Amino acid sequence: MLPYRSQGIKVSRPILRIAVISISLSIVVNLLTFAIVTGFKNEIRRKVTGFSAPLFIQNINNSDFYESDPIQRSLALESTLKNHPDVLGFNPVAYKPGMLQAKNETQEVLGLVFKGIDSMYDRSFLQEHLSSGRIPEYSSREPSDELVLSANICRRLNLNLNDEVTALFVKNAPIVRNFKLVGIYSTGFEDYDTKLALCDIRVLQKLNDWGISGQLELGDSLVNDLLPVVLTLQGNAENMLYDWGKGPQRYRGQVISPLIRDTTLRVKVFKIEQGQLLKIDEHAIRIHLEGEKDTLSSEFYKESLNPSGTVYRYHLPLSESKERRFYVESRPGDGTSFRYLSGYEIRVKDWYKVEKTLAALQRKVELIPTENKELVKVISIFDLEKDLFKWLSFLDVNVQIIVTLMLLIGIINMGSALLILIIMRSNFIGLMKTMGANDKSLRRIFLIQAAYLIGRGLLIGNGIALSIYYIQKSTGVFQLNPEVYYLSEVPVELTLGTFILLNIGTFIVGVLALWLPSYVIASINPIKTIRFN
Repeated sequence: MLPYRSQGIKVSRPILRIAVISISLSIVVNLLTFAIVTGFKNEIRRKVTGFSAPLFIQNINNSDFYESDPIQRSLALESTLKNHPDVLGFNPVAYKPGMLQAKNETQEVLGLVFKGIDSMYDRSFLQEHLSSGRIPEYSSREPSDELVLSANICRRLNLNLNDEVTALFVKNAPIVRNFKLVGIYSTGFEDYDTKLALCDIRVLQKLNDWGISGQLELGDSLVNDLLPVVLTLQGNAENMLYDWGKGPQRYRGQVISPLIRDTTLRVKVFKIEQGQLLKIDEHAIRIHLEGEKDTLSSEFYKESLNPSGTVYRYHLPLSESKERRFYVESRPGDGTSFRYLSGYEIRVKDWYKVEKTLAALQRKVELIPTENKELVKVISIFDLEKDLFKWLSFLDVNVQIIVTLMLLIGIINMGSALLILIIMRSNFIGLMKTMGANDKSLRRIFLIQAAYLIGRGLLIGNGIALSIYYIQKSTGVFQLNPEVYYLSEVPVELTLGTFILLNIGTFIVGVLALWLPSYVIASINPIKTIRFN
């Protein structure tokens, strides 16, 4: 029995078409709902974990993720991470809040977070979203001043590639540091694009005053007619000894004759730790006498010759009219700041095993002191972005509601169509019953007819849904407001498994739901229908 082109059911054609359209609309809406929600969740996850890994190890005392107590690099921790079967890799990182100043004269500043990365950092996500320039390697011996910003930040501050960027950091006093903009990225994920700048981890390690650092400087007055050379230190200077060439001692300074012409002084810094003497740094200072000049001031002062203050001209007054000038170049050691981190970012092999990997790492590293006598904790991206992932979980509820409603609409329309089909074919049913056909065989005929209509609706709906899917996938024609939805365009992602299951599920549910209306056939009296017709 062919569908609704047979003689005698012309009246039912509009109803049957509406039923087919409702099934088509149902599968279109359901397929696109799954594609959009899956794409949205996966794209948000990819971008969040691109900026910050799924798991993070940090100091156990930390409550503020971006401005927190550091931990020291731990070979024991790194060995645990390397040997864990679910860990793909890890990277040391450092964070520091700061501000960037606009290029124009408006003096506009933008608060953001600087993230320090090293030469081994996984740059694949950044390379994928790089708009112009490059992602620096940070592999030089000296800390690099190269900076990477988002296109959004560059627009707001009127910055272009290769511009010099002024950054301000707050310590005991404001610190100004200049960077060179070498890379611009754009992910479309506004929540991070507007707040994150990438730089060399060594820059932030020093700016955070982690560990011990310092440099040799000339004093600002004579001591017993001698010129003092003092090692100024930042950080915890307890249990330190200093070797000026005559063995370790507790004095951080030396004195030299103000008549000296050219000399270079060196000092080695040692720390007493567990009864052992460990060398942690070495500093040098080169002093060159430029000669005696007419005095510019009756007081000692330093004339800085570079931004960091390591090269300067030292003015030593001899009388009211004369002064001795020295060219001074201080060569600070590496310090111990490079040993300190905000923590380790941990990448996992399987996103769906994040919670399992988190629990396993917590058992292995938490409440167990490292070789540096530090306690650490492991947190997940779900702790850092609670609101975001809670919002994403609500999308699953929305999907369930939408799919249920669309299935109900389709079932109701198909049920109505089946009832109309049965009524319009009541003469046929009566005739078949008089010829010996039972209700079961007649129900099967009409259910096959209904299944045909459902299949046709699915075929049309799949064609429409897949067309919209591929148009959006290839062109991104449907846009979003990134300030509201985090993304700049509607993401779509549909797996073959989801596509097949949704179609099979719709077909089976539709046919089973029509089983009850088909029992109307049993109530049809063959004698009455034949007599009526």
